[in-house]
Amino acid sequence: MTDYGAISVPASPCAHNTTVLQLNGRVLIEGATTKSKDGMPASPLPIAVKYSPVKQYSMPCIKSSTLIIAPLAETECDSVDHLSGSLKTPARVGDASPSSQTSRLAALRRRSSVVRDKWANKIEFLLAVIGYAVDLGNIWRFPSVCYKHGGGAFLIPYLVMLLIGGLPMFYMELALGQFHRSGCISIWKKICPMFKGIGYGICFICTFIACFYNAIIAHAVYFVFSSLQVEKPIDHFVSSINIAEVPWKSCNNSWNTELCTSSLNETLDKSGEKLRTPSEEYFLFNVLEINRSSGFEDLGGVKPSLAFCLLIVFLLVYFALWKGPRSSGKVVWVTATAPYIILTVLLVRGITLPGASKGIYYYLMPDFKKLLDPSVWTAAATQIFFSLGPGFGVLLALSSYNDFNNNCYRDALVTSVINCGTSFFAGFVIFSTLGYMAELTNRPVSEVVGDHDASLIFIVYPQAIATMSYSNCWSFIFFIMLITLGIDSTASQALSFISFSGIEALITGFCDEYPRILARKREIFVGFVIASYYFGSLPTVTYGGTYVIPYLDEYGVSLSVLFIVMCEMVAVCWFYGISRFSEDVRQMLGFYPGFYWRFCWMCCPIFIATIFLLSVYNTSISPMSIPSYTYPQWSVPLGWFLRFTSVLSVPLYAIYYLCNAKGTFTQVRLLRFSFAKNSLQICFFIIFYSRVLFLCRRQTDDR
Repeated sequence: MTDYGAISVPASPCAHNTTVLQLNGRVLIEGATTKSKDGMPASPLPIAVKYSPVKQYSMPCIKSSTLIIAPLAETECDSVDHLSGSLKTPARVGDASPSSQTSRLAALRRRSSVVRDKWANKIEFLLAVIGYAVDLGNIWRFPSVCYKHGGGAFLIPYLVMLLIGGLPMFYMELALGQFHRSGCISIWKKICPMFKGIGYGICFICTFIACFYNAIIAHAVYFVFSSLQVEKPIDHFVSSINIAEVPWKSCNNSWNTELCTSSLNETLDKSGEKLRTPSEEYFLFNVLEINRSSGFEDLGGVKPSLAFCLLIVFLLVYFALWKGPRSSGKVVWVTATAPYIILTVLLVRGITLPGASKGIYYYLMPDFKKLLDPSVWTAAATQIFFSLGPGFGVLLALSSYNDFNNNCYRDALVTSVINCGTSFFAGFVIFSTLGYMAELTNRPVSEVVGDHDASLIFIVYPQAIATMSYSNCWSFIFFIMLITLGIDSTASQALSFISFSGIEALITGFCDEYPRILARKREIFVGFVIASYYFGSLPTVTYGGTYVIPYLDEYGVSLSVLFIVMCEMVAVCWFYGISRFSEDVRQMLGFYPGFYWRFCWMCCPIFIATIFLLSVYNTSISPMSIPSYTYPQWSVPLGWFLRFTSVLSVPLYAIYYLCNAKGTFTQVRLLRFSFAKNSLQICFFIIFYSRVLFLCRRQTDDR
């Protein structure tokens, strides 16, 4: 860096310890301002102008101009200060003309005129990130994946994938959001404008998530009302309350069929027909009323009681988001801490049940031979990725409300440890109860769990609760925990995707992209988004909603988010550059990331490309199926259309950007040549890497 002169800065009554001059997202001026004892502006202070001619973003020769100072760290009195002076820098070929520079500065001034909210304190931010990372997937998916792939031995690849992939990506997103202070759309103008389509792809994914994940929370709300023993939950509020039993304890109800059996130790296969427990029939024929729909092609209309529960969920989300961090920061004190209290209560209850040790042994039983199976390592990488959840734009949004000098490095370490510890802790809660169910039914624990993930929280666990004393109380506690987890949580692979944090990511992205229109009327904009999502979510609470939810999960999210996060890692690590990103971290934290972090960031694109390519390998072009149902053939092209809405946003915007790139002929030609060269290298790498993975997979299948 070279000093080129000095400039006088008029101090502000709301001055900061450190100020910087930014142009196109790059720091150009550093200095300090002060204020007098009586609070009035002090005399102007000189600050040094630093200019690097080798940086991509440079300042052309300006003799006199009005520039904007953006503070490194915000205070309660956020403002935008202005300065005037003379800057002497050498003219360079390709520099913008004074008129274009003036318009660029005017645009920067308009964007900076909107004050950005921030977290009231560090605890609120940590609780928000923990609430995002710790979700429903920690309650049932991690324990089941752990046993399926070697029990306690699965923890070895799980921890390895955490250290080489999950944690570095988590740290990177926190640092990017905090440094650039932008949402998932506008941040790419500062990192690599050509990849701005990533932000729009994230918004598509968040839309799909918000349109189906809240239906899962609505089911939990329905169970909460049912736990109070209302005769017809939600439809009639006035009824007698029985504090002893839950309605799914017996088969003597109007929704039960002849296949219902309340004798838990009776076989579930009799005369060729599969018998059902009371909790299963309650969920299928009372909560969902699935018998009123013939399948995906006939949803059967909206169920009023579930639509009301869904409305409650969206109202909770609205009041958590309408004021930004000022409101969501208060909500996370409840939604992020309550699950731990409830999990502890349920664990104490679970380990006191007969057969609990059988379930815990099932959970932790090691099978080290599984470590030789590549699918185990793939499952570990997939689980750690969807558990921490980088790539959804949420970490960018949450960290963008931090102080500039916040220690995001420590935040990443603390949050990742808490997330993985919660997954491990929740396994004891779930499998102690499943061991109790296995003891009652005289069956192995492996046969207690149903065919799909949702059966654990809405069928198996409620059935176990029904056998306990004061089952209403335990049911109420359990489903309140699911609601608090779901309200501010995000993404696991199966059904656990975000409500609170995902909508926050989308709102932050658009408010940052269009600040003068949206940021100043946030309450109205949030209300419009929530209302749109509510009506868009109504198909998930129809009588055939159970067919819509896994369909949106499969085609709208699962593969698309892997592609988006792979593009994000390529853009940051290979286009923006590890050295430049490390310099950004140094400006915030005062130290460069160590060799370990820089090496992991360099390998992050390969790490996520492995997961993506293996997922593509396992993707079928035939109609998807769930237990006892196969989707119609016409659902395949519709599903791929939903998938491409987010996937194609990246290459289409890149093509648009290249076709409309501004500058001299030489600059545009070099830009397009550089992009084509890098793209070809990446394509050759993907083809070669796919071939290697295919051969390894085929050899594994042959064995």
